[in-house]
Amino acid sequence: MNNSVGNTARLIGAGLRALLVLTVICGVLYPLAVTGIAQALFNDKANGSEIKDKSGRVVGSSLIGQTYNLPKKDPNDPEEAAKPDLKWFQPRPSNGLGTNSVNTRYSLILSGATNRSADNGAVHGQCTKEAAEGTLCAQVIAAKEAVITDNSTPGHTVEPQDVPADAVTSSGSGLDPNISPEYAKLQIHRVAERNELDVKQVEKLVADHTTGRTLGFMGEPRVNVLELNTALKALTKS
Repeated sequence: MNNSVGNTARLIGAGLRALLVLTVICGVLYPLAVTGIAQALFNDKANGSEIKDKSGRVVGSSLIGQTYNLPKKDPNDPEEAAKPDLKWFQPRPSNGLGTNSVNTRYSLILSGATNRSADNGAVHGQCTKEAAEGTLCAQVIAAKEAVITDNSTPGHTVEPQDVPADAVTSSGSGLDPNISPEYAKLQIHRVAERNELDVKQVEKLVADHTTGRTLGFMGEPRVNVLELNTALKALTKS
């Protein structure tokens, strides 16, 4: 009986010691080591890839897209459509899960795809103006017309074939922070006109904020819209 109690006590003691050692290693030392390495080698990424303006104020993260819309006439009207503020470069459409309907007291960032196929709403395999309302084809056609209208300026007309796919479709998350260089270039004349800047100035701004493929072969060239608009704001001193 005494041997049994003694063995049990020794096992409990060994288990408690193992628990204490593993808690210190896995719960204290390992997190501290990983945090220290991340802060030392990847400080920017470890802290959320923050973007700051010229005054040092954090304006967002380079990982999450933002919208640049004019203020609503009635902020409490959910039916009022948001209109883009055309003085800024515009991101991809955000057609994710829509507005937060779970708790309307809080404005949450909701991520998600439309889950509609490429031929959703197509007539005889093609997207035409006869596409049913609410289908992907109808959204793409409406978005394309808006892009052409918004970005055509006196002396510069945007042609339908110049509109890239990312200008009229959302990403899988709906929160893509980047646009293609083609879409950024398409917006140059409009941004220059709205901000009373020379087109060459804006062209250089886009070129300076165009990132190539990762490691030279992964992904596609891209332009981070928040970084670009932050630089634009500094240039216009607005």
